[in-house]
Amino acid sequence: MARRGLLLLLLLLSALQPLWPSALPPPGTAAGKAAIASLILSALERATVFLEKRLPEINLDGVVGFRVLAVQLKGVQEEWAQDPPLQPLSLRAGKLVEKLEALLPRSLRYLQLSHPQYLREFRPAVQPGFWKLPHTWTRTNASLVYSTWEPQDLFSEGSSDRCLVQLLGTGMDGAPPCRLSDPCRTLMTRPGCSGYCLSHQMLFFLWARMMGCTDGPFHHSQQYLNVLCANMMDVNRRIEAIGYTFPTQDLFLENIMFCGLAGFSDFYKRRWLEAIVSWQRLQEGCFGKPAATGEAAPRAPQSPRRLLRRVKRQEKEFTDGCLAHQTTTAVAALGGFLYILAEDPGGRWSPATPSST
Repeated sequence: MARRGLLLLLLLLSALQPLWPSALPPPGTAAGKAAIASLILSALERATVFLEKRLPEINLDGVVGFRVLAVQLKGVQEEWAQDPPLQPLSLRAGKLVEKLEALLPRSLRYLQLSHPQYLREFRPAVQPGFWKLPHTWTRTNASLVYSTWEPQDLFSEGSSDRCLVQLLGTGMDGAPPCRLSDPCRTLMTRPGCSGYCLSHQMLFFLWARMMGCTDGPFHHSQQYLNVLCANMMDVNRRIEAIGYTFPTQDLFLENIMFCGLAGFSDFYKRRWLEAIVSWQRLQEGCFGKPAATGEAAPRAPQSPRRLLRRVKRQEKEFTDGCLAHQTTTAVAALGGFLYILAEDPGGRWSPATPSST
């Protein structure tokens, strides 16, 4: 199908998708905030049990989100520690932090045995102190959405990883961090990306911010983040329009994780929170393939699936259908919902109008 026809189909699907008001209570009251927080914490507690049970098998990409979650939970714990109605939730978050802080170092020991080179290259992303939380919030600008997309075949996971290693300064050449070669500059600033190409560009500039890189294009990092998250919001709305069909949930969660960490509050919609919580496999605590119910899971139309198809990543699939990468993006997305609930008393993450909740 021509790209123009594909865009038209996706826009029509978006128009047909009803935006139901959220069934969750509004977070503006103490009771509503406590109810939403308890729902999120229950999901995170189940996911942490999954991590503990599968610790020897989890790959590095599966650990990153839990490291982010530990930081988010500490932020929540600090915000609610002095608020008497919310102190029980603060204590609950604190217990989860303690559990994660015991599990994460053990996970690195397993990774040192199973994937030593990958761990050496990307260790900073799973180290304490790397991830920093936003304290100011903004919203995406729809006028920055690309009018056309490039084919994802032009994107290479290997090239992206080499640029990330170069940024981190963990390559074998001993070069310092925050370095950007001409090929990496071209790859990471190329307009028109979609899907995982887009989120890899976002990860690159997000890590640059976490590391304090300011030279060259990093001097304009916020401008790149504005463009990338505007387009990632557009992708998420299209995924919503096709019913979050598997396997697009992983990309949807990754976009919330990254743009939420960059301070874009409109990724935290109550209806999206409800959808994410419903995807968790309650028995295992993980996120992954839809559980078998005797009926085949609905499939998205072929053209949107092609647009949003997965660029190969370091995914770990378990025999029960649990996916390590999807679980790690889910916990970081949920942790973001919990953090903005605690950090933003104005409730900017859940506007009153149903069309934008």
